[in-house]
Amino acid sequence: MKRNLCAATLLTFALAGMGSAQGASPAAANGAQYTQAQIEQLAHNANTPEQYSILAGYYGKRQKDYLQQAAEEKQEWIRRSQNIVSIAAKYPRPVDSARYLYEYYAYKASEAGSQAAKYELLAAPVLTAQAK
Repeated sequence: MKRNLCAATLLTFALAGMGSAQGASPAAANGAQYTQAQIEQLAHNANTPEQYSILAGYYGKRQKDYLQQAAEEKQEWIRRSQNIVSIAAKYPRPVDSARYLYEYYAYKASEAGSQAAKYELLAAPVLTAQAK
């Protein structure tokens, strides 16, 4: 009985370890995944074109994600604006919340785009050196 319990426990830990190891491999295959704190620290300490290039790529990806979310919210805004009823006229209406989300995502995309452009300019020596 004790041997079965030990075997089951070991098997559980082994399967959990395999699952976490498999979860780590796609992140490594896609490139480095950075947390917000790591990006802030990198932005604070960046001084090489390679680091600026990493930051430009990160903010470019964030801009792309925010633009995707903004497009989805714009579709939702359009859908909700076709269904305005006087009963649903209490503020905030569903159409208002969709519009506010669209505006928020568009603003965040603009912010990320300006950050990406800033870091692309700082990383420019790497791009010109690679082109030669």
